[in-house]
Amino acid sequence: MEIELKKEITVRAVAENYAENGELGVYGYGGKLNIRPKYQREFVYDAKKRNAVIDTIRKGFPLNVMYWVVADDGTFEVLDGQQRTISFCQYVNGDFSVDFNGRIAKFENLTKIEQEKILDYPLMIYFCEGDDKEKLDWFRIINIAGEKLTEQELKNAVYTGEWLTHAKSIFSKSNCAAYNLSKDYVTGSPIRQDILETALNWISKGKIEEYMSAHQHAPDADELWTYYRNVINWVSDTFTVKRSIMKGLDWGALYDVHGKNTYDAKTIEAEIQQLIIFAEQDGITSLKGIYPYVLTHKEKYLSKRTFPKNYTQVAYERQGGVCVTCGKHFDIKEMEADHITPWSKGGKTILENCQMLCQVCNRFKSNA
Repeated sequence: MEIELKKEITVRAVAENYAENGELGVYGYGGKLNIRPKYQREFVYDAKKRNAVIDTIRKGFPLNVMYWVVADDGTFEVLDGQQRTISFCQYVNGDFSVDFNGRIAKFENLTKIEQEKILDYPLMIYFCEGDDKEKLDWFRIINIAGEKLTEQELKNAVYTGEWLTHAKSIFSKSNCAAYNLSKDYVTGSPIRQDILETALNWISKGKIEEYMSAHQHAPDADELWTYYRNVINWVSDTFTVKRSIMKGLDWGALYDVHGKNTYDAKTIEAEIQQLIIFAEQDGITSLKGIYPYVLTHKEKYLSKRTFPKNYTQVAYERQGGVCVTCGKHFDIKEMEADHITPWSKGGKTILENCQMLCQVCNRFKSNA
């Protein structure tokens, strides 16, 4: 990664021909700087932070360094410093007012001397050149202060192209199609790329960077959108009652394994209701785990309370330290409590239903 400091660039130069073009991005520096590439997040500074940028500049205080990526064609993209750059460009462009020495004023209302002081403010900008991996690694390093980028925003900054533009139009806008479809089942903000990250995590089985790299130059994100819709439609068809505890589950992984199975939605819902109602009595500590449980009936998803130590001691003494499966004697430290009648078949976490198995027999039973 080659990094070169450029000290001579001023606010005047960066704000030259400043233009906000919606989905196509935000440009400045005479059209040569892509300030907010179409893969980047929306402007997130509030008025207080935005005004603080202008106050810093007019007082001549350091604004902190910014980083631009040098493209092959000689143009630039803001790697870090987008929010600060948009703030001072919008002010010079006359988009908002600030408290300027006791008066509320737009840039055009300032005196010539005040305007020139802002326009001549020198910015400390590093030009960066390198491959995608180097840029991503550097982006992570410098993203340590201010409005931190999410991990997905960092990836977006590297894997640009038509595919990402299309994906963002579906997954990364307020009230976008993906959010409206899945808001009852997923968590996070589309603007902060949480929904896009979820979709990518599901389809890539956790290998997001590999998927984005492979599809970076694809013409569209139809494959991702189709898969995501299939997952969410399967969830809504299988689990007909919406509950807050459904949000944030790894629905993609569940769909991949169970999506082709046929379920009776009424039966599924009746079982879910019973599990929720008797969760406390049955020792269920993870209500979210009820959903994968009704598909698999694997008790690990319920995070059930284990038998208390006094129960295990009583059961151990009752059995004389002998494993009920293999008939061998063990120290209590070498044994584990087990449900005589399996929990999935109505067995309760009570003393009468507790037995002690050696670790080997219990593992074998658990994996059966």
